[in-house]
Amino acid sequence: MKTDEFDSIIFDCDGVLIDVTNSYDVTINKTISYVFKEITDITIDTPLTNEILLKFKSTGGFNDEIDIAYSGILCFIAAKKLNKDPTELILDVLNNADDSGIAYVENFLNKIDVAVSSIKSRLGYPSADKNDLIHSTFDQLFFGPELYSKIYQKKSKFSEKGFIENDNVIVNSELLEALKKKFNDKIAIVTGRGFNAISSSLKEILNQFNVENSVFLEDESRDLAKPNPQSLIRAMKGLDSKNCLYVGDSMEDIILTQKASELGFQATFCGIYGSSKLPEMKKNMFAKKNASLVLESINSLPKALNLV
Repeated sequence: MKTDEFDSIIFDCDGVLIDVTNSYDVTINKTISYVFKEITDITIDTPLTNEILLKFKSTGGFNDEIDIAYSGILCFIAAKKLNKDPTELILDVLNNADDSGIAYVENFLNKIDVAVSSIKSRLGYPSADKNDLIHSTFDQLFFGPELYSKIYQKKSKFSEKGFIENDNVIVNSELLEALKKKFNDKIAIVTGRGFNAISSSLKEILNQFNVENSVFLEDESRDLAKPNPQSLIRAMKGLDSKNCLYVGDSMEDIILTQKASELGFQATFCGIYGSSKLPEMKKNMFAKKNASLVLESINSLPKALNLV
């Protein structure tokens, strides 16, 4: 791989620019616990282990953390109906999962005679207005009362601070200045986050990216979610990029670059593994997929790109 061939660099956010292990990952479990208690009056403390969370994200169909929460809730309700250990059931679901996300989970449970349709109608997820129990619970827990009210013009039912405040920003201005010089300011973001969520955490650092040609998928229609390559293609077109290095941390990101390249938009994947709670497991996942470039952190980019 010749690093001087790249004419732009585009970043995923979560797990790359920001360590989300104490924010998004925690919110997934808190949402499952809250919604499951609302429905069954049963308390579960830590529904999904770090290994299971990574297994979800390794399928290529769960770029949206709320989809993981929904699937977890479905599995816990199904396990209760089947009188089965929920962790065992979730592992059964994930062991042969494809990249179709929640559709795969629903089909799997239907095949083992779980009445998913009745559970789905009660949960109402996903909903176009994001007002279903799972979506609203997740967003209220993640954003906290003030930011949730700003985004949705609604009052949160929770008074505690949002887990977004636990975001740990990895990227820094010095790194971005070096990359902007290397790529002639062709530096952008394609992320599952919405603009409000990313700007709340990155603050003024966000202005160092080409925001106009970045894509914040939470603000877009659901059918554009990763691994649909149209978001990356849009960013590349806006940057007038012919050969992009896309820096991500998930299976969706790998598939995203592959699909973009198949459509004639040359994109190379760079995998980041160090912000995972199971870094070696993620590193091995990238190795098995023959990722062109695998780094522990984005802070290793200058050396990898021969900038130092």
